Amino acid sequence: MIKNLVIISLLILVIFIRYITARPIYKDGDRVRITTSVLSDPIKYSTSVYIKVRDLKVYLPKDTDISYGDKIIVEGVVNDDPNSGVKKLTNTKLKKVEKEKTVLSSFRNSIISFYQRVLPEPSGGLMSGIIIGAKGALSTEFYDLTKKVGVAHVVVASGTNISFVVSFLMGTLTLVLSRRKAILFVIVGIVLYLFISGFDAPLIRAAIMASLLFVAQRSGRLSSSWRILVLTASAMLIYNPEWTNDIGFILSFVSTASIMLFEKRIRVFLKKVPEILREGLSTSFAAQIGVSPIIFVTFGQFNIFSPLVNALVLWTIPYIMVLGVVGGMMGLIFPIIGKMVLWMAYPLLWWFVHIVTLFNF
Repeated sequence: MIKNLVIISLLILVIFIRYITARPIYKDGDRVRITTSVLSDPIKYSTSVYIKVRDLKVYLPKDTDISYGDKIIVEGVVNDDPNSGVKKLTNTKLKKVEKEKTVLSSFRNSIISFYQRVLPEPSGGLMSGIIIGAKGALSTEFYDLTKKVGVAHVVVASGTNISFVVSFLMGTLTLVLSRRKAILFVIVGIVLYLFISGFDAPLIRAAIMASLLFVAQRSGRLSSSWRILVLTASAMLIYNPEWTNDIGFILSFVSTASIMLFEKRIRVFLKKVPEILREGLSTSFAAQIGVSPIIFVTFGQFNIFSPLVNALVLWTIPYIMVLGVVGGMMGLIFPIIGKMVLWMAYPLLWWFVHIVTLFNF
């Protein structure tokens, strides 16, 4: 116990020192020029395109053509944003865009394009969001709806996606390899998925936790979920102290901890609920215990029906992901077959869209 307290204290101290020394200090009125890479999909609103760079909120004109992976140079004046407490750039100018032209980025763009050509909106954007976290492919109206009813975490790549990647790769690779050897390929697969889907905090959190768990298994050591959660949070904050102000980072860890604490207990109370809904309800209720106060304080709203909406749509996600991955991959080689597979997923996407719309009140 004392040893653990000492380790935790040291980690907190290192994070604090890293935060103080590495965090960029911007003052109101400072004119800054930032060169960076876009590490998550820009969010397109009706009047602007939003990205976050170096702990600054940046809004660009709505016709700005930037996407995940691009290298950009932006200039602007730093000002406080009274609504969020996070500083933003005003009088922003996009000085340079260098398009990313790697194999992975081309693959990503081809998959998104295929989804949107085959499926009507918002289903095409929804498929892109669920499979590879392409927030930019979602219409502003539908993305706002998902946030309002509490399922935005489902329509963008999250820990669920990492779990699917791990399950799929492990199930496939262990058919031809020992579990010990398969673990190495699974970790490589997780890293590749991050490069395709983006480096949002929830994805990185799930990727690190899964990798640490596999490393512990491969070395024959017992692993504690709580220890892995603490180590993951510490590693992420030491690497990037700016995540202390990232609501996605905060919600990801709080919801994970809340699920670890309450999900099994809640599932017992829901034993009479049909099995197809039980897991979604128990997981959603458990997560909401932790995140609801944060959402209410941060955004001033909370949808009381969020757990029910999650339960009604979460059961579709594994099937959508399987059909989406197979359809997307096949579509790049045999477009006709890919289209047929994607149309098999359309009833599930239709259900998702209409449940979200139904609870929009």
